[in-house]
Amino acid sequence: MTMISVSNLRKQFDQFTVVDGISFSVKKGEVLGFLGPNGAGKSTTMKMITGFLAPTSGEVEVCGLNIDSDPLAIKKTIGYLPEGAPAYGDMTPLSFLHFIAEIRGYRGAEKAQKVDLAIKKANLESVIHKPIENLSKGFKRRVGLAQAILHDPPVLIMDEPTDGLDPNQKHEVRELIAEMAKDKAIIVSTHILEEVHAICTRAIIIAQGKLLFDGTPDELESRSRYHNSVVARFSTELSKDALDKVKALPGVAAVEKESLDGVEQYVVFAKPDKGIAEPLAQLIKDEAWPMDEYFVQKGHLDEVFRRITTESADVRRGALS
Repeated sequence: MTMISVSNLRKQFDQFTVVDGISFSVKKGEVLGFLGPNGAGKSTTMKMITGFLAPTSGEVEVCGLNIDSDPLAIKKTIGYLPEGAPAYGDMTPLSFLHFIAEIRGYRGAEKAQKVDLAIKKANLESVIHKPIENLSKGFKRRVGLAQAILHDPPVLIMDEPTDGLDPNQKHEVRELIAEMAKDKAIIVSTHILEEVHAICTRAIIIAQGKLLFDGTPDELESRSRYHNSVVARFSTELSKDALDKVKALPGVAAVEKESLDGVEQYVVFAKPDKGIAEPLAQLIKDEAWPMDEYFVQKGHLDEVFRRITTESADVRRGALS
């Protein structure tokens, strides 16, 4: 079931185009990673989906409702964690969440139940009576998360949900997102590429307002030049003759020597759609080379991200020159 549908969405501020004709959809059960460099248009797109910012053109539908004709009804279906998650600093998390619950229309026992459940899910029990202004950045972020999930919405839109969290807190939030994803459609904007595999079933990349990639995390990794490459570490440096034998293997595109944390290693790159792990392992065994470590790489998300976004910027600069 499609829960979010974005069609040819555009946003201009004066003559500057921030979002330029983006189209995508999110189904129930999907966690969409929304990636892009700073200024790419991610937050602006999220604000238009939630109805906090009017698009210049294009259409947004959430749970079958149109953002232009049903803005209040759409807001009831969405839990939104904006960048910075503003809250009243002199309130405690408990009083703030009671305030949010009342705005959402809850009263009495139902209100108390909603607030208690949000506190438990966001793991805020230890700070519920402290002023929000005195909380750490991580706890402030979790207060913002609690208000977003308080009404158990079918759609969650979160801008950098793990920003400011320590590793344990990040793990807790990722587990919570994975649990909630079973019956929700979730969009997560993030700069942390490891989260793409940790919590996302799909990823899109935008840069300079344009959609550049839409696919699974595995499909994104497969675009890396390191996809299916083999890293091999040896006790001694390989001779030129040995390297020539590696390069002569069918399916090998190139061999590069690199240093990682002071350890020398060889990266053997595969030609497109070629597997080199088994023939390379057999060659190493036959030649009795002293191998310390050997593994196959899926790909480097940071390398793919940089290439996709910088190539787009280069094309734009070329068009303007």
